[in-house]
This record gives sequence, structure tokens and C-alpha cells, in this order.
Amino acid sequence: MKREKAAFAMATEDVKVGRRQEGMTRLRSIAIFVPLTVALPTILATIAIHGLAVLSVVHLVRHEDRLSRAGIRFWRDLLIVSGVVVLALLAHLIEIAIWALVFDFCGEFPDLSTALYHSAVNYTSLGYGDVVMSAAWRLLGPLETADGMLMFGVSTAMIFAVIERLVQTRFKSE
Repeated sequence: MKREKAAFAMATEDVKVGRRQEGMTRLRSIAIFVPLTVALPTILATIAIHGLAVLSVVHLVRHEDRLSRAGIRFWRDLLIVSGVVVLALLAHLIEIAIWALVFDFCGEFPDLSTALYHSAVNYTSLGYGDVVMSAAWRLLGPLETADGMLMFGVSTAMIFAVIERLVQTRFKSE
């Protein structure tokens, strides 16, 4: 009799484990599709913001070049490069805030400041891990990190292009 009860208990437990695993499989499929659907427009927004930053830098450098102020004096060039760096940083901060608003919209954090902190940790790929999202939204973390890394690459290329243009202008005029 004891063996029969033990066998029944084990069979019942196996069924429960099977249901949990089945439920987890369903949760995993939801935890991939929905975050991807939410992340796509967010990533497109960050691309647009960085595109505006690049466009602004192009106009700034062309304006300074037309006025013959680019590549002539060190302090003026430093001012131009500093302006580009500040503009890139501003674009990154706006993008971090957009991701934080997405986290807040998804109901992941109790307040916007926690969402902003978590977003900054993800975006910069710092990855402290002291604030973690729920399983349903966890995929947003690596997606934001990939987005941040790509946007930092765009900023680096933008700053490099400006410095290269200033150097070429300076040596062309000598």
C-alpha cells in the first residue's frame, strides 16, 4: 500500500513538473516575441535621434568651414570637437531616457528613476546586475545594450570624422 501511494505521488509530481515545464515553454515564447516587438520601435527611435545628431554635426562643421573657422586655430577646433562630443552625449542621454520610459510603460520598475538607472546600466553595457527585470521583459536588457554599443560606435565615428576634417583642413592650408 505504501509503495502504491509513493508511486501515485511520484506520478502526480511528474505531471505537475510537466505542466510547469509546458507553462515555462509558453512563457519563453511570449518573453521573446513581445520584447522584440517593443524593442524594435525603440531602437528605430534611437537611430533617428542619432541621425539627427549626425545631421546637426554635418551642418555645424560645414558652417564653420564656410566661415573659414574650421581647422585654423587650435582653440576654435577644440570648441568644435567639444560641441560635437556634447551633442553626442546629449543624444545618448535622450536615448537612455527613451529606454527608461519603455521600461516604465512595461511596468517593470516601481518608479522612473529606477528605470532610468537600469537603462543607463544596460545602455552603457556596464551591467551591474543589482536591478533585474522580470523574465517576461528580460530580453530588453541585451537588446538595449546592443543598441547602446551601436550608437556609441556611431558617436565615435562622428567625432573621428570631425577631427579628421579639421586636421585635413589645417594641413591643406599650410
